[in-house]
Amino acid sequence: MSAPDVKTIILSTFPARVAYGALPLTIFFKTFHDTKSIPLAGLAIGANSLASSITSAARGSIVDRYGNKWPLRVFVPSYVAMLIVLNFAHTATSILTIALILGVSAPPINLSVRPLWKTLAPPGQLRTAYALDTSVMSTAGVIGPIMATMLALSSHPGSGLLICALFIAIGGGSLAITRVSRDWVPEKKIEGESANWRHPAMRVLMYEGAFIGFGWGAFSIAVPAFATLEGVPHNTAWILGIMGIANIIGGLIGGLVTRSKSPLSQFRTTYLIWFIICLPLAFTYPSWSLAIEGALLGLTIGAIQVFYWEVMEAVRPAGSPTASMGWLWTIEGSMSAAGSAVGGWLSKTESPRWCLAITTLSVGFGLLILTIGRGRLKAANVVSSEAQDLEAMKDNFSSDGQ
Repeated sequence: MSAPDVKTIILSTFPARVAYGALPLTIFFKTFHDTKSIPLAGLAIGANSLASSITSAARGSIVDRYGNKWPLRVFVPSYVAMLIVLNFAHTATSILTIALILGVSAPPINLSVRPLWKTLAPPGQLRTAYALDTSVMSTAGVIGPIMATMLALSSHPGSGLLICALFIAIGGGSLAITRVSRDWVPEKKIEGESANWRHPAMRVLMYEGAFIGFGWGAFSIAVPAFATLEGVPHNTAWILGIMGIANIIGGLIGGLVTRSKSPLSQFRTTYLIWFIICLPLAFTYPSWSLAIEGALLGLTIGAIQVFYWEVMEAVRPAGSPTASMGWLWTIEGSMSAAGSAVGGWLSKTESPRWCLAITTLSVGFGLLILTIGRGRLKAANVVSSEAQDLEAMKDNFSSDGQ
């Protein structure tokens, strides 16, 4: 936190991250309030996530090519405008259409922040920097759903989208004008380097992300749907809130893990723990049992995210720090949209427990893919020293022309 510009980046982006955390539930409750249909609410979240995911790789490539300055200045006002328009839509067709368009105009705020840590982190503290950023996003993920649920159940249910619009304008606008973000120069690409979608290691992460995206999309609709169907919709906020708080702690724990083991080793070990924790998920109820399960999941996912970023950074093609994450989010987010849509249908026709079972199976398949494809991720199976980290940073500064 004492490193130059770290506090600036954290504080400037925090409002936008709160808005992102609130938006799925805000769309869910907005759609359900106007249409009285849980499947349509799930479809609205799915449409928004699908549009955002499909364009993630393209937006990441734009940032890698042109930097952060003008892309944010185009996407932020467009997104804010569409949030306001969505607030005044009331028919199923208009809500679904606008939610889809809204996803296309999503500002690449988190994508823009991630590559900055490689230049901001002190030598030997890149894992800690990733842990800090993960914890900040998790904190926003705690505040966002609680805010969305409270506003949706208040006497002014339409205020949720307007608050999200305000927070995006503040956070996205601040990042666009922040010096460290404005002056960031993208990495130079290496001639002959494979594209992300053809890179063997990235393909492994994409396959893994496809399963996790689908499973987590089903989970995201299962919790509010389960609570709503059981007549306790207010439980959604504190269940996800507990999970989010645990996610913060898990991220910090991940950042403190010894550097004596490689990122890939830590990633796979934590992934196995994640799968074991998921096993009783389908047998929980939207009260204390799901809250306890969510707390354990949050701890594990917070740590996994830190190691995941390290693995991706180690295996990605040169010159694509933003596009690499964009491609992974394209795959994961697209499948998450499908999972949300299927989850809404299953919750209505069968039971939300089926969605929770899908989540467990998806994590299991993700672990299987990482086990089979671990050879392609060998670049992340190396324990780096602080001297190597410093040299890598020097190389990065050189390629940035700084």
